[in-house]
Amino acid sequence: MDRSYESEEHALFRRSLRTFVEREIAPHHERWEKQGKVDREVWLKAGAAGLLCTAIPEEYGGGGGDFVTSAILTEELARGVFSGPGFRLHSDIAAFYILHFGTEAQKQEWLPKMASGEVIAGLAMTEPGAGSDLQGMRTTAIRDGDSYRINGQKTFITNGQLGDLFILAVKTDPTQGARGVSLLLVEADRPGFSRGRNLEKLGQKAQDTSELFFQDCLVPVGNLLGEEGKGFRYLMAELPQERLLAGINALSTAEAAYEWTVEHTNGRKVFGARLADLQTVRFKLAEMKTELTVARAFLDRSIEQHLEGKLDVPGAAMAKWWLSELEGRIVDQCLQLHGGYGYMWEFPIARAYADARVHRIYAGSNEIMKELIARSIVGPAPKG
Repeated sequence: MDRSYESEEHALFRRSLRTFVEREIAPHHERWEKQGKVDREVWLKAGAAGLLCTAIPEEYGGGGGDFVTSAILTEELARGVFSGPGFRLHSDIAAFYILHFGTEAQKQEWLPKMASGEVIAGLAMTEPGAGSDLQGMRTTAIRDGDSYRINGQKTFITNGQLGDLFILAVKTDPTQGARGVSLLLVEADRPGFSRGRNLEKLGQKAQDTSELFFQDCLVPVGNLLGEEGKGFRYLMAELPQERLLAGINALSTAEAAYEWTVEHTNGRKVFGARLADLQTVRFKLAEMKTELTVARAFLDRSIEQHLEGKLDVPGAAMAKWWLSELEGRIVDQCLQLHGGYGYMWEFPIARAYADARVHRIYAGSNEIMKELIARSIVGPAPKG
């Protein structure tokens, strides 16, 4: 790979990560898929290896790296279809909310423990009746003396079973719409907090995904993240990085699927010749290679813009939408070229096919991405 934003230090990090994946993730992932979550031990091992919170400053226990290390971690897990460890959401999404909006005391309390793997974090935004439309959330946190009293429910929460700390989006003033949204840090051992079942999903079977419930759950006012009423603004500020990471995940999976397919079509014999010798197959490989090359150029430029602080909301939406749609097409075509083998779970293309479908939904559905892009061109649609 020839990428202008990657240094020799980044290359060393990639090699170290690959070794960790081969030793600590690949041998166990099939078992994790059956049990519905990874072993907690892998989080501690990842922390000891310096693979968690790599882009968080060293003063808070992080790796002191840049976003490129986050991109590399996402790529390497995607290329093996190792979706079980929820490292990306923990390190590159949840940790950044604390870094950017937390008090010094909150940073010192939580970030070192997250970097070591001692504390596993999650982000709780989605509700049964509020997904991409975050303003529709109904979970409340009403001031009660020196505490907030939380009532409500969240769903589809990554790291929901293993999580020790959740960044919870709530309505502190239900009458104010988006201006009434705040963020709270909620520890999993708080009375009134409970986890629902580990949700059974189409794909990403080794990643624990849960419902969370709050019934008169009290947290101190000191657990407020940032300022009251600014939660929606904070969410909007962090979503571009989350969406770029989703795009990186999507394209990395598509590139891996293509590589598996080239290998398969070169080795598979039909009618006395290689499958790759059939013109329809050769042309399909040529088409996919071209699409992936164009997409990689687009993604690399988006990463460069993010490193420069220039990736805006529409740009991140374009990356998330286009790359996840491309992934869906590429992975589907690659599975087809695998024939019956592509439908077998033991082949990575089958797991990639199942895992890829959610990429067009999470971090904001692709329909919402188009709306964000359109607003930047012609403004919001009139109401009513």
